Amino acid sequence: MTFVFPRRGRSLATGQRSELTVIDLDGNAQVIFTADEVIEAPNWSPDGKWLVFNAGGHLFRIAWSGGTPEPIDTGHLADLNNDHVLSPDGSTIYVSSDDGHLYAVAFTGGEPRRVSNTHATPFHYYLHGISPDGATLSYVAIEQHDGERQVNVFSIPAAGGPDTRLSDLSMPNDGPEYSPDGRWIYFNSELAASQPGHAQIFRMNAQDGSGLEQLTFDSFVNWFPHLSPDGQHVTVLSFPQGTTGHPADKQVLLRLMAPDGGPLRVLASFFGGQGTINVNSWAPDSQKLAYVAYPVTP
Repeated sequence: MTFVFPRRGRSLATGQRSELTVIDLDGNAQVIFTADEVIEAPNWSPDGKWLVFNAGGHLFRIAWSGGTPEPIDTGHLADLNNDHVLSPDGSTIYVSSDDGHLYAVAFTGGEPRRVSNTHATPFHYYLHGISPDGATLSYVAIEQHDGERQVNVFSIPAAGGPDTRLSDLSMPNDGPEYSPDGRWIYFNSELAASQPGHAQIFRMNAQDGSGLEQLTFDSFVNWFPHLSPDGQHVTVLSFPQGTTGHPADKQVLLRLMAPDGGPLRVLASFFGGQGTINVNSWAPDSQKLAYVAYPVTP
């Protein structure tokens, strides 16, 4: 029997499908679940048993080896986007709502607790990372300053508290994620772009945003750096040159590099983009990761 997901947001084209895929470091890929609706952004649970993904504004979990998805109760929230992370102990899922705020909900489900703050000026939160000790979340905020839209990196205590600005750039930034040792935040930015949209991978000090380093320098548009739990690898989603933002329905590359930068190795090539790997989807053993492809059958 086909599992029916709620519909919300973008739709698949005729003949298109979502393929939840697990791939190892040698490039051996296995499709563990196929859907006729958009599913996005798998996380791996810290115990290695589950993949958590979003579809139609809701969260679901599925055994990483496949099976039937199970809905996760998120209380009154039914407008979740594809930015969500799990606490290191696996007890909590932190989520982004389209109301612009961040929430915490139990992995077993229940009514969410709001984490984010109310601001006097427009300030929309998009979650991306959690510190190794589970105490701090990293996110980007869309702000409006004198009519100008800016997207910068911030952090906030997972228990709630003040926002800390880590970047103050006029160029767009996204995907901030902690290194396993908690020292760095990795993110993509157009800071060094020679043309609009040409994002590359950077890292900076996780405490105050100092020590900014650029790590990729090639012709691809590089997004969403995700670090393996053992700290040995960074996976990057690479879009074709000339791409603006991180759109759906592009021929993309999933590439690996060392945490300090250097050559990137292609792990997989497929039709994907938005929703493929917006959040960290490494397995706890650092030997495999999950992503979503969106192939179209002619």
